[in-house]
Amino acid sequence: MNDTERPRLSVIIPAYNEEPRIGGTLEKIIQYFSKAEYSVEVVVVDDGSTDRTIATVEQKINRGLNLRILRNERNLGKGAAVRHGMLETAGQVRLFFDADGSTPIDQVEKVWTPLDQGADICLGSRTLPGSNIVVHQPWHRELMGRVFNLMVRLLAVGGFSDTQCGFKAFSARAAEIVFGRQQLNGFGFDVELLYIARKHGLRAAEVPVTWIDSPQSRVHPWRDARRMFFDLLRIRWHALRGLYR
Repeated sequence: MNDTERPRLSVIIPAYNEEPRIGGTLEKIIQYFSKAEYSVEVVVVDDGSTDRTIATVEQKINRGLNLRILRNERNLGKGAAVRHGMLETAGQVRLFFDADGSTPIDQVEKVWTPLDQGADICLGSRTLPGSNIVVHQPWHRELMGRVFNLMVRLLAVGGFSDTQCGFKAFSARAAEIVFGRQQLNGFGFDVELLYIARKHGLRAAEVPVTWIDSPQSRVHPWRDARRMFFDLLRIRWHALRGLYR
């Protein structure tokens, strides 16, 4: 498939038991891209949901948007769902976007300039000057984020203000390089992506975004902090084994 046949943008939404939220998120996406002047495909990757996530998404198909569903037969983790979507879509630019819509979809317009100027990856950041936090995370989650970012700088990759925002855009080439080597399925996969990107000389830019915290977030402040710490150690181990070459 040549570039003229590829959609300009693929939006990948990982979803696990998102029945309460995915319908509203997709409705906002449909309304926003109905006015877009570029071609768009939206792919929801169901990660083994046991509720009516798939049925809710199916109700939005044929609403004037190129929308489809990919499925993992069992729950593998957010990292696995994003990887599945990134490697199965064809967009010239591929954005992964959290199902809760904490970063509004209109923020996608901020990624075009950095990518057009030569960046391979564009990251949404909640901490850069110019970011707009409409609803903050609870204090303990913000503290966890700051501590985790410090550990990221010490153990994996430095130079980024926010590695965990669920709003990241990749050129097609960058997506194929990075996700083709990704090993982690848990929350630490965001850091792994940046580690692989830097190892392969890809350039990443950050842009400030609007953020509206979702009270239904599934991130557990202590349990997931421990898991993410061990994911950082796994990144170092995978690098030593040569899995990111």
